[in-house]
Amino acid sequence: MSDESIFINRELSWLDFNRRVLALGKDKNVPLGERIKFLAIYGSNLDEFFMVRVGSLQERANLEQSKTKKEKRENKTNMTAAEQLAAIMPKTAQLQEECDKFYAKALENLAENGYHKVDFDHLTKEEEHLWKKYFQSELFPILSPQIVDNRHPFPFLRNKEIYLGVLLKEKHTQEQSLGIVPISSQMERMHFIKKDGAVQFALTEELVLHYASSIFGKDSMQEKCLFRVTRNADIDVKEGMMDHDIDYREIMTELLRRRRKLAAVRLQITPAPAPEVERLLCSRLELTRKRVFLQKSPLDLSFFFKLSGRMEAEGHPALFYTPARPMLPPPDYDLATEVQKHDVLLSYPYQSIRPFIAMLKKAAQDPDVISIKMTLYRMARESQIVQALMEAAENGKEVVALVELRARFDEQNNIDWSKQLESAGCTVIYGFEDYKVHSKLTLITRKGAEGYSYITQIGTGNYNEKTSELYTDYSFITADERIGEEASKVFRNLAVQQLTEESDKMLVAPLRFKSVLLDEMDHVIAAARMGRPASMILKNNSISDRDIILKLQEASCAGVRIDMIVRGICCVRAEVPGKTENLHIRSLVGRYLEHGRIYSFFDGTHTRIYIASGDFLTRNTECRVEVGVRVEDPVLVQKLTDILQLQLRDNVNARVMDANGNYQKVKPAEGEPLVNSQMGMYELLRNDWQRTEPWKCTTPAPETEKPAAVCQEVTVEQLKQELPHVFQPAPEKAEKAAPAAQQPDHYEALEQMLNNKPRAAQPAPKAPAAPRPAVKPVVTAPKKKSLLERIGSFFRR
Repeated sequence: MSDESIFINRELSWLDFNRRVLALGKDKNVPLGERIKFLAIYGSNLDEFFMVRVGSLQERANLEQSKTKKEKRENKTNMTAAEQLAAIMPKTAQLQEECDKFYAKALENLAENGYHKVDFDHLTKEEEHLWKKYFQSELFPILSPQIVDNRHPFPFLRNKEIYLGVLLKEKHTQEQSLGIVPISSQMERMHFIKKDGAVQFALTEELVLHYASSIFGKDSMQEKCLFRVTRNADIDVKEGMMDHDIDYREIMTELLRRRRKLAAVRLQITPAPAPEVERLLCSRLELTRKRVFLQKSPLDLSFFFKLSGRMEAEGHPALFYTPARPMLPPPDYDLATEVQKHDVLLSYPYQSIRPFIAMLKKAAQDPDVISIKMTLYRMARESQIVQALMEAAENGKEVVALVELRARFDEQNNIDWSKQLESAGCTVIYGFEDYKVHSKLTLITRKGAEGYSYITQIGTGNYNEKTSELYTDYSFITADERIGEEASKVFRNLAVQQLTEESDKMLVAPLRFKSVLLDEMDHVIAAARMGRPASMILKNNSISDRDIILKLQEASCAGVRIDMIVRGICCVRAEVPGKTENLHIRSLVGRYLEHGRIYSFFDGTHTRIYIASGDFLTRNTECRVEVGVRVEDPVLVQKLTDILQLQLRDNVNARVMDANGNYQKVKPAEGEPLVNSQMGMYELLRNDWQRTEPWKCTTPAPETEKPAAVCQEVTVEQLKQELPHVFQPAPEKAEKAAPAAQQPDHYEALEQMLNNKPRAAQPAPKAPAAPRPAVKPVVTAPKKKSLLERIGSFFRR
């Protein structure tokens, strides 16, 4: 086999990930109200994929075709931009067929539960009268029809907006023209009526489609359909940087305006139109037939979010996950005081973000606090965290906020917050021209009688109260003076647009992230070659970095047992004989979006474990400023190890990859207990606020497991009895926002899975695969490398 046999194309891997999200839309083990949300998430994910990834590839392909740019091949599968586009389209069409089937089944299930979608092709006379009257009184007056012919230009079609298209024929000349009606996103999209104890719902675009003859006249109308255009949204900030006298915020604002009119990359149509309509639209939008997707389901599935919200409000608890709240600390818990005793690790959404917010608010009032510094990437629309920073500035503290204005699809929100921060007296900086700042870093500096002291927070997730209840993330808080000094240095470098070249306790991309992790892998490989039971457990969102993939192959061939928990993009194949047979990959997609990054390295004696903001995507390792930290507190090392082991035992949300790159859902063996790692976290962290020494799992591991394996799964019903403060209905309706629609970093949308079935052990080509370690973690200091060695590692290709 060639080296390429272990690689998977990034874009095709992402489509496989979205297929795993789509699969939750038909999973009978997922409540119906949640299934329809996953269908909506699948759709919003795909929109973003076309807007960003396909848009970028199309731009490159156009430049290469015109010879403006030299042909560039992807560095793993050696595909050009045009070849990648050619592979994406048929796979997307296949996914659309699956989506149509799952959608039809969802409608059947909704009808069984009293929610019927109006079928305008089969209305009774009474229903026809009701809907026609509604159309004429409520919709017809606000519609703006247009005619496209020789005398009228083709209108601009807005990104992701739905349109009615009608093929018209002149009575006398027999000439054809196209009628277009924008169905504005400003209109109410769903309409509900109660009938015979059931709820009927209709979509505005289908209502307009049904009564199209009322707009254009029955005699002249030949064909009608609905269509939707997706446009490229991959704006290039460098294009706006030519005039350095312009404020950076103004540049971003202008680029956001420009984004709305970028080239079309996809056309969705339903039902199948007349060939003349399709040809005309493709011609005007400059799209090939391969970019047209005919579908039987609605063009935009986001209406399922509103429908599920109504279902929940009307009281159908059986159709949704059991409500769960983040666990709160005792009333007298003070995070700033606790962190002076020992390092703290918070796990969202299982534990509340409130203690962190309370610590910020307390720091804003503390006379000994002289400064608060924070990196801000994605913030909530109503952010208590930003409010605390503004309060601190108004109280005379030095507040430095690095606001990344290029956080995709959150640009406008960040622009707005940056203005408010400046107005409150905060120092706002925007980071590098060439590196997006994706770090999650906070530094609180106090000056007391004994000098300066620090509280440093390093996290895997955004400072966002909303997503902290939807995404799984880890927040490490410490009073370690050395980490505080390194964090202070990072902020100084960010302020003057310098990369951090030296750090001992922290990971700081791009110069002290990948190189450190590759060194850790080398250390584990050396241990395996000496016959030790070496292993790695690596959990993140995505992996595409070629250097890391090749190092994983080297580790597998050396006999290192490697378990990877990769939610999304995965450009390496697992269990390829002779290459990655000791590499085992699983993806977790479930109730919460798995977003945390944990990197654990075991050399047969010692465990070194990190959390970080960065994945193993090349953009994270080489093109962004990311931060991470090695967790040295033995209690927290054990806790993180237990979390990883719990996820490796999950047989509810998991899917595992085979040597062909395909994922298979994990099914528990007969008699094997169900292990849902997400629900198991509530049990694992039940007594975490009152720290015991040493850390102990709250439930024992099964006797057949090794000591390193973690808590046995308990049922949701048991958890509801034992943790009533967590699993109980909220006193007021919980806000069920769509994760993917709100915070798309993500390709990022709601995605989680886990699956595993027993697999036969495969012998490594050079050494036997090591079993998963059962040795208690021991902390050792990392080996410091010279500056020359680190620079050499960074430029290694």
